[in-house]
Amino acid sequence: MPMVKDDLPSGSSPEEFSAQIFGSAAPRGDGGLVLAPFRGVRFDPRVVGDLAAVTTPPYDLIDQAEVARLRGEDGHNIVRLILPRAAGEGYGEAAATLRRWLADGALAADPEPGLYVYEAAAGGRVLQRGLVGALGLRAESDGVVLPHENVYPGPVRDRLALMTAANANLEPIFLIYEGGGDAARIVDRTADRTPPVMEFRADDGLTHRLWRLTDPALHTRIAADLRDRQALIADGHHRYATYRALQARHHRAGDGPGPWDHGLALLVDSTRYPPHLGAIHRVLPGLPPDTAVERAAEVFRCAAFPGLAEAVAALAEAPRPAFLLGGGDAFHLLTRPDPDRLARVMAGGHSERWRALDTAVLDRLLVEDVWKVPEDEHSVEVVHDDPAAADARARRTGGTAVILNPLRVEDVLAVAAGGERVPRKSTSFGPKPRTGLVLRLLDLG
Repeated sequence: MPMVKDDLPSGSSPEEFSAQIFGSAAPRGDGGLVLAPFRGVRFDPRVVGDLAAVTTPPYDLIDQAEVARLRGEDGHNIVRLILPRAAGEGYGEAAATLRRWLADGALAADPEPGLYVYEAAAGGRVLQRGLVGALGLRAESDGVVLPHENVYPGPVRDRLALMTAANANLEPIFLIYEGGGDAARIVDRTADRTPPVMEFRADDGLTHRLWRLTDPALHTRIAADLRDRQALIADGHHRYATYRALQARHHRAGDGPGPWDHGLALLVDSTRYPPHLGAIHRVLPGLPPDTAVERAAEVFRCAAFPGLAEAVAALAEAPRPAFLLGGGDAFHLLTRPDPDRLARVMAGGHSERWRALDTAVLDRLLVEDVWKVPEDEHSVEVVHDDPAAADARARRTGGTAVILNPLRVEDVLAVAAGGERVPRKSTSFGPKPRTGLVLRLLDLG
């Protein structure tokens, strides 16, 4: 079988790489949207203790300092599996840790295949309920599983190496679909009428619960309801791309149908439990705030505000596109860009809806054209959802924070359905599923 570094699609840009890895042909399987039962692997609290101490947010929301803290606090924390390189370990060591935990009973496989109902709640209010299962992988051209962001080879190569070594899906991706049917009724009936197999309050302030669904009759009803649906990847594009890469590898090797034709996923009915869609703010450490405001004022109307709360409220009410600049002595609201300049930089290649996205205008008009800052992870950092955190990071670096309104869910859905991608780091859907609730081993069937 080819080595990891040799069998990923080649492409000179994220757009080309994404088109190949999402869109390449694949067996259609049973057709439609499929979420299949599987034998889940879960932490045993009798061995590991508090489940809050061994589970984490998704891997890409954990920084180096947090990895060190999590590893230091509990020897069974899932971070030892999902981010081994952050602690100087290799993928083989993570795989060995997984097998050791299975051998000593810290992790145990459920005895029969099932789907899992997952719930996240705060203060007694249910924020999210959905189904965890094995998602049938589909080429984007099938119109069943829709990405809305491009992906990069580096993170896919990293996740593919880990997934191959562990022979497992270690954390679920997150998808939403417009349902309102039988599957949603089964989810709610299960959560409202039966005790969970897992329940704990985590340091994210949420109570996480999990139920098992093992009745084949319910599986059949859920499959029938989902078959003609369409799902949007809300979070986990690089992991879904990794699923597709692993699938392609096995089919090229002549392995035929197998567990690599599915990937671990949480599927949430957005008509029943609308996701929270937060903004992803930008921090430009190399751009002084005064310079940023001075240059932006040549293209936008600019109004100053002394405090963050007042400025964020004004941003929420402003006509789009609109941006709030922080990091300096005051906050500056940018609105009503020069129409000729905007039309020039946004011309060609995308739909009218895409060209109106705040993040598209930010990338093309402000970052690239006005400020002439290279678009890379060192020049443009990101902060999820928290304007104060973005402003604080900018102040620490002497740079500029760009605070944004969140995109609208309907705009993201429409862009994805039209075969386009929103600009990188445009959306922060939540609540995101907790990592470590349930794992999927590819050799368990």
